[in-house]
This record gives sequence, C-alpha cells and structure tokens, in this order.
Amino acid sequence: MNKQTRREFLKKIGLVAGLAALPSCVSGGRSSRKTAERPNIIFIMADDHASHAMGCYGSRINKTPNLDRIAKDGMRFENSFCTNSICAPCRAVILTGKHSHINGLIDNAVKFDGSQQTFPKLLQKAGYQTAMIGKWHLKTDPTGFDYWNILPGQGVYYNPNMIEMGERKKYTGYVTDIITDHALDWLKKRDTEKPFCLMCHHKAPHRSWEPGPKHLTMYDDVTIPEPATLFDDYAGRGRAAKEQDMSIEKTMTATDLKLTAPKNLTPEQKKDWDAAYNPKNEAFRKADLQGKDLVRWKYQRYIKDYLRCIASVDDNVGRLLDYLDSAGLAENTVVFYTSDQGFYLGDHGWFDKRFMYEESLRMPLLVRYPREIKARSVNKDLVQNLDFAETFLDFAGVEAPQDMQGESLRQILRGKTPRRWRKSIYYHYYEYPAVHSVKRHYGVRTERYKLIHFYNDIDEWELYDMRRDPRELKTLYNDPAYAKITEQLKTELKRLREKYKDNTGAPV
Repeated sequence: MNKQTRREFLKKIGLVAGLAALPSCVSGGRSSRKTAERPNIIFIMADDHASHAMGCYGSRINKTPNLDRIAKDGMRFENSFCTNSICAPCRAVILTGKHSHINGLIDNAVKFDGSQQTFPKLLQKAGYQTAMIGKWHLKTDPTGFDYWNILPGQGVYYNPNMIEMGERKKYTGYVTDIITDHALDWLKKRDTEKPFCLMCHHKAPHRSWEPGPKHLTMYDDVTIPEPATLFDDYAGRGRAAKEQDMSIEKTMTATDLKLTAPKNLTPEQKKDWDAAYNPKNEAFRKADLQGKDLVRWKYQRYIKDYLRCIASVDDNVGRLLDYLDSAGLAENTVVFYTSDQGFYLGDHGWFDKRFMYEESLRMPLLVRYPREIKARSVNKDLVQNLDFAETFLDFAGVEAPQDMQGESLRQILRGKTPRRWRKSIYYHYYEYPAVHSVKRHYGVRTERYKLIHFYNDIDEWELYDMRRDPRELKTLYNDPAYAKITEQLKTELKRLREKYKDNTGAPV
C-alpha cells in the first residue's frame, strides 16, 4: 500500500484519531496487549560504525554479541543506505524525513533549523514523551524533546562536558558509559503513564578512536586481517578517488595513531593510558618502518582502536537491552540500532566516509519488536535513513506529513514488502572544498548498478556493476557494452532528482 492510499484508508476508519486518544502504552513500567499499537521506541545510533564491523553482518575482524542480540530477536537489513554520508546531515535527515537540500543541512558547517517540522515534535503532539541523549552535532539546541542532554559539538571521549536542558555540566568517566548512564536514568524516572521515544546517540567510534579503560589492551595479542583493497592504487577510477585526503598512509595524525595521549585525562586514566600505549609506541619507534610496512602498522593501530571503541558501544547496548528485559519493557519497545553512515576500515586505503562508494554509503540497521518482527529476519529491500521518521510515526499511529520524502518500513518489518517499494536510491554529498577533499557528487544506486556524477571543480561520471565488481575498482562509464545501462540509469537519476525536488549541483 503506497503512502497516499494508506493515509486515505486511515482517515476512513478513523484510526489516526483513535490512536492519538489511546491511554498510555505502559503502566508501572510494563506494557499491556490492549495498547500494543503504541509501542515505546528506542533509537540507538553510533557514529561511523560500519556494518562490516558487526558480527551479525559477518565481520571478520570483531564480535558484537549484544548488537547481535537485536538481529537474533528481530530483523537485519542488508541494503540500508544513507542519503549524504556525513555526520550532521544524516542526523537532520533522520529528524525530518527529508533530503539535505530540503531540510537545509547540506554539510557540517550549516546550523540546523530547529523550528522546522520533525518527527519528535509530532510524537509529542500524539502523547509521547521524548528524550535526546548523546551526540547531537547540529549547532542549535534540540527541539521537540521533553528532555535533552547532549555533547557540545563532537564531544570528547574522556571526561566530557554535556549540556543538559541548556546547562553545561562536566562528567568524569568514558563518554559511551556516561551517555548510557543518562539514558538509563531517564528511562527509570520517566512518566510510566505515557509511551516514550528515546534517542540515544553515541560519539563512538568517531575519529580519533580513543578506547575506554576496559578495552585499552583488547586485540593486543592479535593481528587484524587487512582488507583486500588496503593498497588500492585507484587506477580504475577518476580524479575524485585519487585526490581525496583520507588515506591511512598520508592523512593520519600522531593523535589518530596514539603517539600522543589525550590532554583531558585524569591522573588515574593517564596511568592506564600510558601502560597500554607507551610500550607499543616505544616498539614502533625502534622498528624503523617504511613503505607498505608502515602503512600496515598504521592500519593495525587504527583498526584496533576503532574496534575497541565499538566494543564499548556493544557493552552499553547490552546494558540498555538488559534494562528493557528487567523492567518488562522488551515486548512493547521497538529497538533500532544504526549508524549515521558507514565508514572505511582500511578499504581502498582509507578511513572516514563521504564517498558514495559502498563502504560509506551502506549503514547497519537492526530492528527488534517481538510483537511484529519475526526473529532472525533478514531483509534485502533498498531502504534509507530517509525512512526512519515515517517508520517511527507509523508505530506511534501518527500520519506522516505529505512533505516527508521517505516511506515507513513497518510493513517490511512485518515481512510484507509493499508491492511498489523503491528499486533505486538517491544520494547527494556537498561538503567540498573541505576536510578530506572528497568532491561533490550525487548518484543513483539500484540492486546491481551504481552511477555517480562528480561535479563542481570537475565533471566526471563513474558506473559500477556491483555484481561483477563488488569492490568498485573499475568504472564502466565509457564501456560500450554498458551504454544502454548508463542511459537507463541517467534517466532514473533525473527522475529521482525531480521526485525529491533536488535542482542543486550540476544537471544530469
């Protein structure tokens, strides 16, 4: 059922009005069958967590037992993608259900207009209590939340400041633990007569990948497998891949590589840090590494710290899941886990994100809701963070406004993909010139093909057949054998730009 048809149906039976008037969905911390149409919602989002660093997605390099619990009890999406692979724009898309050019937040330099329509505001009107805890990164105060407690800017890993309802406070400890502490505290003190929506946003595993005290020496005794494309030479692609500044070889700093310690550690934290890193640093200084050996050392240092940060996220997701179990809330709470985008884990010799290439375009997405989602479900439909707001509203029985641009995932979560579900997704990245020097581009991705247009200071196209070239090593744009496919994709790209009202950037 498409969006318009569904809305007409809801109006006819009066379901929207009825749901808005329903009594609370939890009483005394426990849910009842009578109010199952209005579940609680917990949305957990990490920062830069690539799906290929999760056990349930087949990771070769780490284990994530608590995240795997969500996949085991719910649905794992294999084709979940972002619309603009960079921190702040992804968050704005999730809040508004609109592409970057519509919600106004096209890059990390822009301030989010908090006066505009967002799904938390609509949930508030429907009787939900809403909370936002953790990384916000939108340069303006949160709106649409009954409670908020956020990191200023990017925040720091150790002993962070947080801004609680406008008041800045400093905490001692590790940021992933502290964010979870606040989330649990809010859950325990909330009004149990109302359904809730909690957004719990972690800083980890964002650069500069500073592990928590519990995980400082994790992976010390192992060698993490290298990605097949660690030493990619970009010979099969255009200028954009060659001119980026996000390589493990050239871009990483002494801070990234932990050759210097964070400045804001307590004496006890500094003692633990020095015990973990000084021996490693001393061994490095004596090794006199060069060329590929130096790149390999940098990769090991980077990826181990990245995975250590994820281990803390996994532990803290477990804490939230355990609370839902103990409080009797698991049955009537929809739990989402995702990241604001993907990330390069040494793939193509890179870290960071931004490109429409697969590793940064693809996002993890796990959803658990025992009342509707079959355990161990796997879905391959093309979905985007553009769909999250509409999905939250659907679960709350709130009609999605016409100007939202995504579609609810609820029927997919029930195992029933709508007949006219999308066959392609649209992507647009704007932040150039800027850090990492990834050129502006937009593109279309289908189940098999991807067409990218790099523009601004260049005018180059790239085409990939991901069935034959899953690592996207050689563009087929000028290959005569793919001329028909190219034209079809350009037609689809033009249609998507018109559909989403995007006239920014160079024309197709």
